[in-house]
Amino acid sequence: MPCLHQTNRKQDINHADMIRDLNKAEVHDIIETGRYDELKEALDDWLSPEVVELINCVDEHEQAIVFNALSPRILIKTFKVLDLGTQKRIIRDLPHQEAANILNEIQPDDRTEFLSELHGEIVNALLKLLSDEERRVTLSLLGYPEHSVGRMMTPDYVAIRKDWSIQQSLDFIRVNGQDKETINVIYVVDEKGILIDDIRIREFLFVSPDKKVSDIMDGRFTYLTVTDAEEDAIGVFRKNNRVALPVIDFQGILLGIVTIDDVLRLAQREETEDIQKIGGVEVLDEPYMDIPFFKLMKKRSGWLIILFLGEMLTATAMGYFEDEIAKAVVLALFVPLIISSGGNSGSQASTLIIRAMALGEVTLRDWWRVMKREIFSGLFLGSVLGVIGFLRVATWTLFTTIYGPHWLLVGLVVGFSLIGVVLWGTLSGSMLPLILKKCGADPAVSSAPFVATLVDVTGLVIYFTVAMTIMRGTIL
Repeated sequence: MPCLHQTNRKQDINHADMIRDLNKAEVHDIIETGRYDELKEALDDWLSPEVVELINCVDEHEQAIVFNALSPRILIKTFKVLDLGTQKRIIRDLPHQEAANILNEIQPDDRTEFLSELHGEIVNALLKLLSDEERRVTLSLLGYPEHSVGRMMTPDYVAIRKDWSIQQSLDFIRVNGQDKETINVIYVVDEKGILIDDIRIREFLFVSPDKKVSDIMDGRFTYLTVTDAEEDAIGVFRKNNRVALPVIDFQGILLGIVTIDDVLRLAQREETEDIQKIGGVEVLDEPYMDIPFFKLMKKRSGWLIILFLGEMLTATAMGYFEDEIAKAVVLALFVPLIISSGGNSGSQASTLIIRAMALGEVTLRDWWRVMKREIFSGLFLGSVLGVIGFLRVATWTLFTTIYGPHWLLVGLVVGFSLIGVVLWGTLSGSMLPLILKKCGADPAVSSAPFVATLVDVTGLVIYFTVAMTIMRGTIL
């Protein structure tokens, strides 16, 4: 079964022995026999997504060879979209000169993102492969705080002056815009480099060439500051529907731009990290299939141990109510039902609030609105489950005497306990992310397993407290 099917689309091929279909076995055979010219010829008209798929399915020691066989036309595009582990292997396995060519050719923001994920000694070695100018730019970007907008931006943009004519501006763009990250938006700066406007390129195309840039300016623009957090950039892009945004310092000087492709990759990474945290796992800094086994175990075991120790408090709570359980063994039958319902409701609430906060739908100022909403939600959901729980006890009583002569009290205990536990679960799950955010921690740390563990312990206290109140003077 081919790992990737690729049909050669060239119409002017005269030799019949051109390889038209490549799979893992064929690539391996070509590399083993040293027929690198055939490999280059076969990959000549492939698109970068197709190449990425091929690279991902060949053996690791063959990835650099396949990558080196690419034409300059798609080589840089392909490197940009490879995952970090594959990028590191390719740079490691390529000859120094070819690795230097790649690092010098990729966009500064992409290069900075790549280097930011490497260890210090490797970064120092790769920096030596850069040209003087690219090294200066890279060191400048790496000098900004980690996870800041400064690390994401690229200095490759087009800036003009407001007193230029439209024709003069277009001539400048034609000469200087060839290697820029994007020319969809042109930036207007003053003599000090301070950003005063941004103008879409289409605005230049529908006005007289004799007009001044100032004639089409409106003075309204959205920007990021160089020290903004990466996550802030996601929200700004989402709200403003832009392909690029300027980055300024505290004096308003234009330093670079952030483009939508970088923000999309960042959003994917942030969502992945949040999902991992919500699942009770430390963030994986490498792809799942590339991370060493014991490193993966370390990241998974930490939270499991913490949650296990937390669940041990359940046994402590059960021991505290040992006498009540001895007098009414029937209460023990419903312990799993009670604590699982509270944990499930808490997990639901925490997941909804964490995601709403990530999308900017909920902020710290909304805490009271969230609490009121979850109080009513908890009461409603708890009542629904409470009625079902009561009916379950009542129905079983028609066929069995397992609940004894006081089945009505047992049903009431189950019903009211479910209301209390579900209400507490929804409040805990919704408020904990907001509390963590207020304390400067990541809300995603209030993961579903963590909330479930918290509610399991407190749910037992609620359950047996309700039981002691309702059954006092009868069974208890």
